[in-house]
Amino acid sequence: MSLEDTELKIGGTSFKGVYIAILLSLATTLGGGVWTASSLYSRLQDVESLSIPNIKPIQEEVALVKQQLVDNDVSQLKAKLAELGVNLVTIMDQQDKLLEIQTKVTDLEKDIETMRTTVATAKLMTKDLEGLDDKLKIMTREIEDLWQGMDYLSNPLK
Repeated sequence: MSLEDTELKIGGTSFKGVYIAILLSLATTLGGGVWTASSLYSRLQDVESLSIPNIKPIQEEVALVKQQLVDNDVSQLKAKLAELGVNLVTIMDQQDKLLEIQTKVTDLEKDIETMRTTVATAKLMTKDLEGLDDKLKIMTREIEDLWQGMDYLSNPLK
């Protein structure tokens, strides 16, 4: 059975198979078009039902951000960052020097503590010699008196 031999009779009218195929394809195309139009119309209604928010505050905020960027001179940021990098290197070098000085100060503190110990020891040693000066004066006077006595004994007339 081929499409040419097929025949359909509706209400006394006879339709050949080719015409049925053409009619069927036209009907499906029209149905698809109606369905697509309906879908597009539905989407259009959905879009129209959306309320567009007020974008005025957002526009003002964007303008404010732009103004702040201009005021803060962001275009010069790269040069400022380079300058800050150089300053940071300088600070790090100075920090290294300070660490060296701190090490030297620590060594000096140790030396000072050693000197304090030596001075304390010297004070203890000299404490025993505190009366020595007076004793030496007394001994010197006694020796001189002895010599005077010996001189008198050796030459009483003088």
